[in-house]
Amino acid sequence: MTENGDPRDNAIAERINGTIKNELLEHIKIMDLKDAKQKVKNAIAIYNQQRPHLSCGYLTLDQAHTGKYKFKKAWKNYYQPSTD
Repeated sequence: MTENGDPRDNAIAERINGTIKNELLEHIKIMDLKDAKQKVKNAIAIYNQQRPHLSCGYLTLDQAHTGKYKFKKAWKNYYQPSTD
């Protein structure tokens, strides 16, 4: 399911998908495919722009990615630097 076959990439994607599904879409009624696409798009916007994230010092992802804010990294990096 990942571009390079790394199972850790899939775990990260599944965690995000689970959060969106269980927090933002759990009680939403979906009428059809067009409605589903719009509601998922809105849920992703909320996830990125409005939902504070503990791992980013309670900033939104959009705020964290601007680089304007300082926060302590609260996640592990399991990837080793490439030696190529």
